[in-house]
Parts: sequence; structure tokens; C-alpha cells
Amino acid sequence: MPVPTPHLRVDLDRLRHNVRRAADHAAAARVALRPHVKTHKSIEIARLQLVSGARGITVATVGEAEAFARLGCTDVFIAYPVWVDDDRAARLRDLAEIARVAVGVDSAQGAANTGRRLGGTGIEVLVEIDSGHHRTGVAPELAGVVAQAARRAGLPVRGVFTFPGHGYAPGAVAEVAAAEAHSLRVARRSVEATGLPVRVVSGGSTPTLAASLSGPRAYGDDDDTAEVELRPGVYVFGDAQQWELGTCSPDDIALTARATVVSVAGGRVVLDTGSKVLGADRASYASGFGRLMHRPDARILSLSEHHAVVDAGPGRAPRLGEQLDVVPNHACAAVNLADELWVEEAGGLRPWPVTARGLNS
Repeated sequence: MPVPTPHLRVDLDRLRHNVRRAADHAAAARVALRPHVKTHKSIEIARLQLVSGARGITVATVGEAEAFARLGCTDVFIAYPVWVDDDRAARLRDLAEIARVAVGVDSAQGAANTGRRLGGTGIEVLVEIDSGHHRTGVAPELAGVVAQAARRAGLPVRGVFTFPGHGYAPGAVAEVAAAEAHSLRVARRSVEATGLPVRVVSGGSTPTLAASLSGPRAYGDDDDTAEVELRPGVYVFGDAQQWELGTCSPDDIALTARATVVSVAGGRVVLDTGSKVLGADRASYASGFGRLMHRPDARILSLSEHHAVVDAGPGRAPRLGEQLDVVPNHACAAVNLADELWVEEAGGLRPWPVTARGLNS
């Protein structure tokens, strides 16, 4: 029986190709992949990444960590400055019983609080630094201060990490990747100056992935005393943002929303994939609220909750009842709105549950 629209579809061949390609490039560059599973929130895709050589997974929340660890992902990094309250302390202690766990810290106060609640559990920390995105993270030269606070609080310090999120901008990749590498080297020296070893230097994003893999060591250090680790997420699917940034081509995109034309009144083309399916993200550089896979000149002009108004571009106008494939602007946001992903393989469809859907705490 056909799956009603709207729904998210995954091209399994493209997904496997994207995962394998990144794994091969990382292996050739002698760096580790720890992919961010908040993009897909799917245990099936996480298992594919791990089988292909990922050394563990990255998550954004304790809830995501719990969901994946309970299903066998036993090396988890929560790349977020988690404020550990009573509830999260209990949950993280339980999590440490079934998985190797690390969390982010970006202040001496946060490190001290985490240590009071989690010291002695074996949970490690990585110091988050700001490499230019200006969201979370301490200045690179102050990483040692945070690391010392963590050590005094009884927490093992694994290393340093950052997120070069400002690489999501046209023409920014080379400059952002260079700034990230420099910031991580400064942070590493800051921590090592306190007498603490840095075992892991962690960074990366989908837009900057190729740049990070372009050298023999992703962040410019030739010694082997610290392992370099990259944490891309969207690379598994691609999305309209990556298409417009040039990070992927349409032939790489593995996630689309299957939509039906529900109205052509007044000459407008309206689909049934609104913001509750695609998400409402639109970056400043985006040319619309999504793209149509097989109509590269088309743009989604506006979204409401259950409507997408489309400029279909040149050629034959879509007909009422016709089905089209929409590429969401931001794959992560679209997946978090879905209960399941419909996987295309050998001409058939099968559902994969969105394992960690809505686990935002």
C-alpha cells in the first residue's frame, strides 16, 4: 500500500555511499569519525556508521545518549555544555553503567558543578572552545583554566573540542577551517601547559569536512600524542543548505520529503509539506524554504504549518495530485518532526523509526 504524503524518504544506496565515502576519507587522513547522530536520530543509521568505522557517536542531549546507548552504542560524547542538575546527574550515572560517556564543559563553574555531581563515575569531559562561531565555548587560550577546574573537581579530561558552525556561509569554508585548526592548537597548548595531557582534539562539521580532511593531520599537528576526531552530521543525508553551499550535489542527497500538489488555485502550486514536515529553517543565504529534487530551478517561496507555496520554475507546471520530492533546508530539523523514515531499497519501502525523536533534554 502506498505511504500517504507527506513523509520523509531515504535513498539507502545514497546513504550508504555518503557514509562509506566519509569513512574512507577519514581513514586515509588518519583521523577518527565520531558522527553527530542528532541529524538522523536513527539507530539503524548509527549502526551503519559504526560498522563503517566510526569510533563512537556524538549527541546533543542526555536523552539522545540514553536512547542510543540502550540500543548498543557504547561510546557516546554529549557535545554540549550540559548543566548537571539532580535529574541529569542520576541519568548520567545510570548511563555510565552501560556506555563510555563524555560531556562538554566550557567554564570553571560548569566543570566544578559537573565534578561535584559526577566525580568518580568515570565520565570524562572535553573542554569546549569558541573557534569563531560565538555560541558556546571558552576562548582557546583559557581552555587550560577550565581543564584545571575539571581536574580539581575529580573529572578526567579527555581533550578539547569546538564546532565551526560559522562555516555554514557561502565562501567561508577555507577561512573557518583554518581558524578552527588554529584555535584548537592554541587550546591544546593551553591545556598541556597545566600539565594535563590532551588525548583528543575534536572538531568538524559537514561544510568544513573536506577541508579538515585535506591534510595529513586534520588540525596541523604531526605528532601522534593526540587523536584527531571529526564530528559531522548532515553528511549522511545532505540537504538544501549543503546543496546551496556546494558541499554536496543533488546526486548525493539521500533525504527528501515526498509531497503532493494539493492546490493550483490562482496559478499557485501548493504542496502538503509545510513547516511541520520540513521545519522552518531558512539561512540568510538560502534561496527559499527548500528545493525540489528534480526541478533545480524551483524554489519554495513560503511555508505555513501544512502548506508549501512553490515557484515551480520553467517547464511543465506540476498538476493537481502529482507527487514531488522536496529537499528540506535543514535535514536535522525535518527528521526531528517525523516518527519514521521510509527507506527506499530495491523498489520497495520500509519504515525505520526515528529512535531519538523529540529527546531534547
